[in-house]
Order: sequence, then structure tokens, then C-alpha cells
Amino acid sequence: MGLAARVAERLLAHDRRLVSAESCTGGWVAKVCTDLPGSSRWFIGGVVAYANELKTGALGVRPALIATEGAVSQAAVREMAVGALGRLGGDIAVAVSGIAGPEGGAPGKPVGSVWFAWAVKSDDRAEVRTQLEFFSGDREAVRRGAVACALRGVLEV
Repeated sequence: MGLAARVAERLLAHDRRLVSAESCTGGWVAKVCTDLPGSSRWFIGGVVAYANELKTGALGVRPALIATEGAVSQAAVREMAVGALGRLGGDIAVAVSGIAGPEGGAPGKPVGSVWFAWAVKSDDRAEVRTQLEFFSGDREAVRRGAVACALRGVLEV
């Protein structure tokens, strides 16, 4: 059974629905989810927020946070996940922001750096877990690794 199918099985078993907030993966998490027949029972949808303006406008990430921490940061991805959960609905949100390359790396944030956040609705707030991973390879390898990590994280929350 594939990773997305395991996510579907887990979400359906617990009567939960997923939303996504994606930057460097460009909607690939949503694509993998919606490749499965019947995904509308457990996947609501997502936002591909590649530009910072969309991270702030659609997901509620504070512009000052992006100015100080950057879009590829623990704080930004945390706000992306919480914003997706609050604005899109669902029970679980996954957010991804990273540097897929080949350009864009910076000191402390090399190409292949990807931040993840998983937010789970809990009463009137969200419980959030974040994780930083470093992927090697070309742009596609970084993005493919990020999608797999994002889905594995959904299985762990």
C-alpha cells in the first residue's frame, strides 16, 4: 500500500479530514492525495502559497515574521499550518516550505532545507509539531522527499 493510501486509511478510520499549505512542493501533496479515488471523503483541499504575498494573504502568515525569519523557517511553516487549519477547515493540516533549488540557498538555509508543520485541531486551538529536514539531489528529488515526509508526518499525528 502506498503512503497516500495509508494516510487515507488512517484518516478515514479516525473520521478526520486533511488540508494542505504548500510552497516548495507546489501542490504535490494535494496531487498525491487526490490521485486516490474517494479522496474527497478525507482530503478537503489546499493552498499553494509559493509567493510570500499568498502566504500572508491566504494563510495569515504575518508579514513581519517573513521579514525577520524568512518564508523557509519554523515560525513561518507553523503559521502556514495553523492558517490552513483555521481558514480551510479540516482536522489536520500539513504545511511545507523549503528551498528545492538549484538556486535559492543561503547561509544556514542550504538548498534542500525544508520545514514541515502538522497542525491538529484540538478544541478551540491547534496543536502543532514542526520538523526540519535536509534533502539531497536535484529539485525533483528534494520535492519528492518533501512530499513523502509530509505524508509520513500526517501518519504520526
